[in-house]
Amino acid sequence: MYAEGDSVWSKKGATLSDKSACKEFGLTQEEIVTAIKKGKLQYRVNSIYGNPFLRLVRSEVEKLVDEKHGGDYLKKKKLEKELAQVNKELKMLNARVASLEKRKTELLAMLGK
Repeated sequence: MYAEGDSVWSKKGATLSDKSACKEFGLTQEEIVTAIKKGKLQYRVNSIYGNPFLRLVRSEVEKLVDEKHGGDYLKKKKLEKELAQVNKELKMLNARVASLEKRKTELLAMLGK
């Protein structure tokens, strides 16, 4: 199915942790374990700083969520995630603009304008 260097496990964004699946898609740990036992999800056990977690294939998790909640739920979750990212970036940019405006005022004051 996949060539040696083309494995889904090595592609950026193609996998996610069980914790991320719970947070991003509203799944419970029990639902993930049940899906693994039924053969609906492939997994690998990983560890970071000595803490173990399950690495899951994102497309399989999305398919599981689609079966559970329907396609509109998944679309809504993706839109909510994108909106949160946009809001975060806007907040950072607004803080940067405020900082630059303050510096501009200081520079103008130093120039006597």
